[in-house]
Amino acid sequence: MVPRWRYDVWDSGSIMATCSPGEHIILPRNSHISAISAMVLSGAIPKYIIPEHNCNWDIAGGITPSQVNKAIKELEMEGQKPAAVFVISPTYHGICSNLTEISQLCHSYGIPVIVDEAHGAHLGFHPQMPHSALKQGADLVVQSTHKVLCSFTQSSMLHMSGNVVDREKICRSLQTLQSTSPSYLLLASLDAARAQLSENPETIFNKAMKLATEAKILIKKIPGITLLELPSFTEFPTIDPLRLTIGSWQLGLSGYEADDILYGNHGIVSELVGSQSITFAFNLGTCKEHVQRLVSGLQELSACSLQIETTETKVKDRGHAPFTDISMSLNPRDAFFANKRKVGIRESLGKVCGELICPYPPGIPVMIPGEIITERALDYLLGVRRKGVVVTGASDPLLSS
Repeated sequence: MVPRWRYDVWDSGSIMATCSPGEHIILPRNSHISAISAMVLSGAIPKYIIPEHNCNWDIAGGITPSQVNKAIKELEMEGQKPAAVFVISPTYHGICSNLTEISQLCHSYGIPVIVDEAHGAHLGFHPQMPHSALKQGADLVVQSTHKVLCSFTQSSMLHMSGNVVDREKICRSLQTLQSTSPSYLLLASLDAARAQLSENPETIFNKAMKLATEAKILIKKIPGITLLELPSFTEFPTIDPLRLTIGSWQLGLSGYEADDILYGNHGIVSELVGSQSITFAFNLGTCKEHVQRLVSGLQELSACSLQIETTETKVKDRGHAPFTDISMSLNPRDAFFANKRKVGIRESLGKVCGELICPYPPGIPVMIPGEIITERALDYLLGVRRKGVVVTGASDPLLSS
C-alpha cells in the first residue's frame, strides 16, 4: 500500500509502470481523464472496449471478461500483446465488473490487471458488499480513500499485490509524477481513515448499509421514481449497495431538473447528476435525518410534478452513447504533441481532435486527442452543455470552435 494524494497520479503511475511507448493497453472507453493523460505520458496505445450503455438511464456499465478476451485475441491477430488491462470497478454508479474472471484470464497470458477502484475503497468491509479488487486478484488497485471513507479530499491509495508488476518501475514512475513536498495533512488523514477501519472492520458499515436498504425500500414506493437495479445491467455481478441511483423521467424531469429541485427546495446534495439520473452515496457519515430528507424530497418531487400519463414526449428524450462509433487516427501522445489549428464547431466534423474534452463530473472524456470527431460526440457535448454541465479541456469554453 502506498498512501499519498491525488488518485489521478496513481492511475498515471500504474500505466507508466506497465506500458512502454508503443505498447498497447486494453481499457474501457469511458475511463477517467487521468487514464488518457497517462497514455500521453507513457506513449501507450489504447485498445478500447466499448462498455454496455443503457439508453434509458444514459449510464455506461463496466467491461466483461468476454470483452477483455475478445480484445486480447484481436491484438494477437495483429501480432501484439497488451502490456496491461485497465478496468473501472465499481463505476461511479456502483456497477461492478467480474474482476475474478478478468484477473484469471489476464494472468493466464501474463498480463497485469490495473483496477480503478476510486469509488470502492469500502468494498469488502461488510458481508453484503462486493469483494475488493485485491481480493479478486488485481495487481494494482487505485482507490480514492476520501470518496466513501473519511480521509481528506484528494487523498488516495495505491495498492499492489503479487509480483506481476515490477515494483521498481512503480517507484520510478511515481517519483516522476509526485511532488517532493507531500502534504502531511493528507497523509495523516489517510492514516486516520485506516485506523478507523481497523477498529471494527466487520461492523463499521452496518449503519450505512441499513440506511441504504431502508432508503431503497421507501423510494421504490414513490410513484414516478425509478431505482437503478442489477436487471438494467445483466452482464455484471453486482451493484455497490451504498450507491443509490434514481431516475425521474416518468415525471417528465431530466436528472438535471430533478437535482435542481431537490437542492433548491430541500438542500439535498447529490453525488452525481446525469441527463436521466441522480446518484447518491451513502457512507460512514450518513444518518437517519439524511434518509428522511431524501425520501421526503422525492415524495414532494413526485407529488408536484406532471402526471406520469402526460409525460410521454419527455420520456422519449433519452440519452445516447457518445462512444459507439469512435475511430482513432493518432495515438493520444502523438496527437497531444502535434500542431493544431482552431476551426468552427461544425467544421470540425470528421477532423482529428486535438483536445481532451470532457463533461465534469464525472470526468469521462467525450473527445480524446487523436480521435475522429463525430456528429454523435459533438451533439452529446453540446447537449450536456445546454443543460448546464461544466465541460473541461476545450480552449473555447463556449464550444463554438
